[in-house]
Amino acid sequence: MTEQQHDEQESELDRIVANIAEMLAEQDNETYSPKVIHEFKNPSNLAHMDDPDGQGISDGLCGDTMMVCLKIEDGRISRCTFETDGCGATVACGSMLTRIAAGMSLEDASNIDPEQVLSALDGLPEGHRHCATLAVIALKNAVRDFVKRQAADAEEGG
Repeated sequence: MTEQQHDEQESELDRIVANIAEMLAEQDNETYSPKVIHEFKNPSNLAHMDDPDGQGISDGLCGDTMMVCLKIEDGRISRCTFETDGCGATVACGSMLTRIAAGMSLEDASNIDPEQVLSALDGLPEGHRHCATLAVIALKNAVRDFVKRQAADAEEGG
């Protein structure tokens, strides 16, 4: 194969890949709200947290996992991060959840429900609504972990 033929093949392959990417983007735009797409492409607080004050994990029936970590100051969530091995909808839910929970009291954060996350994202298709539940359960588990740690620290100190 000549260099020119090789370049033409690469150019054709580049066009095919670009077309496929465009078709997938169009499908996403038809399936997901602009907010979901934005949160997936630009997630907030998707990070590992060293030495969290509270940490919670949730395993979904779909096989996705989410971990939420909290830093607490004066009874409020000063920092909230998440990690997931899930799909784009799961990333979007984790991102939105951490933004909703930031600055909240532990009690208010414990009362967040999946509908709040779904509403903030302008909804998800039926097959992905469980992603919001996955995120909320991980947050509630993180709050419980913080409370349990505080109780253990109080027992040790008092």
